[in-house]
Amino acid sequence: MVKRIASLLLSAVLLAAATGCNYEELAQHSDTDYGSRQAGDPKMLSGRAYGPVSGNKHQHDNSFFEYSSVISRKVTDLNGIASAIVMLTDKNAYVGLMLDWTAVGTRNSGGRSEQDNTGTNEGVYNHDTGSPYGNSRALVSPYNSYFSVNDINNLSDELKQTVALRVRELAPAVQEVHISANMEFMNYFNEFAKEAWGGRSLMPWIDQFNTVVKYHFAGGKEMPAPITQPGTYSPSESQMDQ
Repeated sequence: MVKRIASLLLSAVLLAAATGCNYEELAQHSDTDYGSRQAGDPKMLSGRAYGPVSGNKHQHDNSFFEYSSVISRKVTDLNGIASAIVMLTDKNAYVGLMLDWTAVGTRNSGGRSEQDNTGTNEGVYNHDTGSPYGNSRALVSPYNSYFSVNDINNLSDELKQTVALRVRELAPAVQEVHISANMEFMNYFNEFAKEAWGGRSLMPWIDQFNTVVKYHFAGGKEMPAPITQPGTYSPSESQMDQ
């Protein structure tokens, strides 16, 4: 009898352990966990799909760009992403992200939240000033907003890999995929997307587009004029893609 009880207890322990392992494995394969960062993580087994790969100093001298509604929707479907705006060029794909924290580990490490949403409890937009007014041009803002990550190096590598692989599935010809959840970057992409949604050509904006992507991904020295808080420049901790 004692042996039988011991056997049953051992079986229960092994079953629980197996269930835990299976859950962990499923989570690592899914888009609900971008933070495991363990050796052999299935999301990272293939070669890195995002960031610079060519070493070409003219990689961000794009000749044209266009908004992709299909890829934008497919990336937005991923857990952890509230909205994505994807632009394709003659060379690259560029992805702007707005996060919603419906997945764990979207931020690599450290850093504080860039959004203050306490105003929603007080019926105001800006908790600091008490103002009820927001910036209609800003998709992402410091107040009452979905979430941003200013430094691309603080954005989860697994999240960037997952996004890049999805982009490459739908646009296999792109040379590089560059991804940012920077507030200013996303707001610029929202402005470009508005032009496309209105049926207008994006070619008049190509120089500004190149300025934006060079600043965020290639250490460009020319800083685009701020949209989120006009007159207030928000420096990037690191502008070099990883």
